[in-house]
Amino acid sequence: MADRSASYAGARVLVTGGLGMIGSTLAHRLVPLGARVTLVDACIEPYGANLFNLEGIRERVAVNITDIRDRESMKTLVKGQDVVFNLAGQVSHNDSLENPYLDAEINYIGHLNVLECLRRNNPRAVVVHAGSRLQFGRIDRTPVDESHPLRPKTPYALHKTAAENLYLFYAEIHRQPCICFRIANPYGPRSQMRHSKYSMINWFLRQAMEDKPIKVFGDGEQIRDYIYVEDLAEALLAAAATPECRGQVYNVGSGVGSKFRDMVRTIVEGVGAGRAEHVPWPQDYVNVETGDYVTDTRKLCAATGWQPRTGLTEGVRLTIEYYRRHRAQYW
Repeated sequence: MADRSASYAGARVLVTGGLGMIGSTLAHRLVPLGARVTLVDACIEPYGANLFNLEGIRERVAVNITDIRDRESMKTLVKGQDVVFNLAGQVSHNDSLENPYLDAEINYIGHLNVLECLRRNNPRAVVVHAGSRLQFGRIDRTPVDESHPLRPKTPYALHKTAAENLYLFYAEIHRQPCICFRIANPYGPRSQMRHSKYSMINWFLRQAMEDKPIKVFGDGEQIRDYIYVEDLAEALLAAAATPECRGQVYNVGSGVGSKFRDMVRTIVEGVGAGRAEHVPWPQDYVNVETGDYVTDTRKLCAATGWQPRTGLTEGVRLTIEYYRRHRAQYW
């Protein structure tokens, strides 16, 4: 992978959702590259914001507790930035079914607000949007490339898709340098561990570390693509530093499919505790189940030279090590 040092040395970088797993991992990568980093987070419960995620770089970044829906705050914060990683969002697809209004306010209107603030105050800043593989809905074929139809099955996926169209509109009509990602299932250090609404691997790790049963829906044969957060952060950095990526949409994941039951086995073996417990599919999951998913990463790899480096077994091992050191900070 190309050296990113020259691209980010001295650059002003804004990261929304900056106290969560992905945003804080980006910050830990950007600081040693010489970037001047500002992190924005609304710290809304029960999302993933955690100040401990900045351990080791806290004095080298600026932190602003505000909401991307706050027009006056965002108008000021985007000024002078070279790159904006707009990662803030409501991240539970089941919660979006319960409260689609809140999901729309954050995942669509909030992103419209950031884009408008950029258009009016900083139209040259590169802005990166974090979408989801759930935008595809029911999967027709794997691996899934960018041309796969989008058929969202939840308000979360619908609003992510609508926001993606916003970014592409601003790229084409207003010439804002926008890049959109559809991200597979991320996991790794610095994720919240308090509930199971998102970051399934991290929740299962907690269950195993407490020697509790891990619920596997159905036979566990369903296939998913899990991307280690450090690999994901490198993909985001690579795309933002590559001019050819502007105006484009990229699928990002490990490119490797893992059966659900095998993922659980990896966790149980890595922790040395816990056990799988097969249960029927809950109704609220049956309604949004998309089928097997594996990411086709060829477009992103060709554009940037990025490659995922961390396999599931190694990623789980590294994540276990992190939480064994810092579990008191996460549950």
